[in-house]
Formats: sequence, structure tokens, C-alpha cells
Amino acid sequence: MTPADGESPTSSDALEKGVLRKLLRDRRARYLGGLSPSVRGIAFRVLPTPVLKRIGHGATISLYYATGDEAPTANIAAQLDELGYRIALPRMDPVTKAMHFAHWDMDNILVPGPFRTLQPGADAPEVAPDVIIAPLVGYDDALNRLGQGGGYYDRAFERHPDALRIGLGWTAQQIERVPVEAHDLPLHIIVTEAAILEREDDAA
Repeated sequence: MTPADGESPTSSDALEKGVLRKLLRDRRARYLGGLSPSVRGIAFRVLPTPVLKRIGHGATISLYYATGDEAPTANIAAQLDELGYRIALPRMDPVTKAMHFAHWDMDNILVPGPFRTLQPGADAPEVAPDVIIAPLVGYDDALNRLGQGGGYYDRAFERHPDALRIGLGWTAQQIERVPVEAHDLPLHIIVTEAAILEREDDAA
């Protein structure tokens, strides 16, 4: 189910990860540039019902502050808040390379964080997420995730192995196979503007 979008990599492991990330960011930008404002405006307005059914009532859900061409999360945050879920955002430390999760009351102002992100201030309490929703640079049918390269989410997934791992991304970001290292954990679910992908063992 690899999108036919011009310059499509067919053997991801044959490309150095940095090159692959650049290719996918460029592809994503071209794809979004070709979308009409109306189509782009309705994408990722809500977390789909089949995904919500996988999430326990009152769960703590970590979102991310979307930047650039990443799948947007503002409308999903409003939806989850209205449904009574506790929302968190990553709080990253570029010195220790650690990602922690802090409660986000949507009435509270966020502060600048690393990599052009916004995050809860130092007074926001740290929480353990039941669900981690992560951005994607690329992904494949096996729900392997290619991230930005800093390893923040990889380490967070390892520290919270019981959390449901969900990725948000555009269909143009799907490739044949993501290079996988021993420490990489696949996602449980990927939501795009057009589909929901689940691993067979998780969907069963």
C-alpha cells in the first residue's frame, strides 16, 4: 500500500536513515502542497471511534505539539478533552535526551521547548501515559515507525512498554519497509487522513 508519489523508495534499508528522512519530508511537503484547503482542513479532526474503543475510560493520553507538515493534533486534543480524557504532552530534555510526559490543562499556557515545540511548564505534574500518540516521518505496513532521529520516542516507548502506541501521519509517508534496529518497537495503530492501520495480532 505504498503511495505512488513520484520518487518512492522501494528498499528502505538500502538508504541511510538521514537520507530517507529527507526524502520523506520532501515527499510529505509535496503531497500537502497538492491538497486542497478543504481536504486538508478536515484531516485529523477527531480520533476515529475504532481507535477510541481501544482506549480505556479516563486514560491519560499523550499527544504532541505538531510543527511544520506533521499531522495536526489541535482538534484531537479538543475532542479528547471534551470526552474527559487526561491529556499530556512530552517534556523533552535535550541535555539528557530524555522525554517525560507532563499533564496539560488546555487552559494553561505552553512554553517553548526543543525543536520548535511547545510543552507544559515546569510546574505541570509528570504523568505516566496510558496512550502515547507520536508523529511520524515514515512508516510501513508492519507499523514500524521512522522518527526524527533523536530517539526520544524510542526511549519513551521502552520506559512505558504497556502504553498503547499510536502514530499519526499522512498516507504519503508510507514506504515499503522502515529500517528496524534491535531496540525499535512497532506501533500498535497508525491513523492517517484516509485509513486506520493495525497490526494483525492487535486487531484480532
